[in-house]
Amino acid sequence: MDLTWWVVAITGCVALAICIAAVLFRPMDAERRQLRPLANVGRLTTLPEYVRAARIRSSSMIVAMVLLVVIFAAAVIAAARPTGLPSAAGTSGTGQPEDVMLCVDGPATEPAPNAALRYFADRVKTFSTERIGLTSPNRRVVPLTRDYQYAAAQFAGAGDGFVAPVSYVDYTPGAEDLLAMCLTGFPAFDQAPAQRRSVIYVGPDADGSKPGLFTASRVTELARTTGVQVNVVLTGSGNGTLAALARDTGGRAFSADADVPAHLAEIRANPPAAVPTDDTTALKPTESPDVPLIVALLAALILAAWPVVRR
Repeated sequence: MDLTWWVVAITGCVALAICIAAVLFRPMDAERRQLRPLANVGRLTTLPEYVRAARIRSSSMIVAMVLLVVIFAAAVIAAARPTGLPSAAGTSGTGQPEDVMLCVDGPATEPAPNAALRYFADRVKTFSTERIGLTSPNRRVVPLTRDYQYAAAQFAGAGDGFVAPVSYVDYTPGAEDLLAMCLTGFPAFDQAPAQRRSVIYVGPDADGSKPGLFTASRVTELARTTGVQVNVVLTGSGNGTLAALARDTGGRAFSADADVPAHLAEIRANPPAAVPTDDTTALKPTESPDVPLIVALLAALILAAWPVVRR
């Protein structure tokens, strides 16, 4: 097991040590007060009922202290974002992290882009190990992130400023250039990936009559080199250029004339294959807070039920 945020664990240990020191070294009010003398104390403390009550009180105090320490330690470990522990994400077929870049070629108010943005605004809340990004025709709206709340807000709030105005005289937007910009949005995009990568393009097909910086063949080569699966949901009529690109990279191609959310769901149901790893491949470890959270929950339940068990 390793921790992503060691400072959280260190802070928790220091706080626990301060609390223990405060209890040990600070005089208690009960110790300062003068107790009234009682007769036959020795006889009373030898009674079976008193011995039983004292034993129950001592055991209850010890159990409560142990459970509180376990809850605190488990909460600190979970907050420090542990990796390397058993996790539901790690045992599923999609356990390897994935980077997903949504490329939208067109205003956010158009039907197909709007449907795609609304779909991912809802779907991103169910992500666990994935990173999600969003690229418009000339802006990186959301860099790859695991801040799902922020990403969902950006997807849901995309509006008139989604496509920035460009005043260049010789500016010619094209699907190939947008896909190339989306591919460069992955960290170390010019190297073999250490985790799965996919691009989901929503927009018109490539227009070969418009000169651009990138050609379809160059984008295909770039996608293969960087290990990116390209999926396309095409609006309007197409010439098959981007559909062929999707097939060449192991992706899927659909027409946006039908149900866009259904096509996106099918794309997400067929993610890229897991990246083969060896001793020289540096995979980003998957966060696995499941075990400490379960331990903290069980300890809290036992602590809450202990008074009933004690009776």
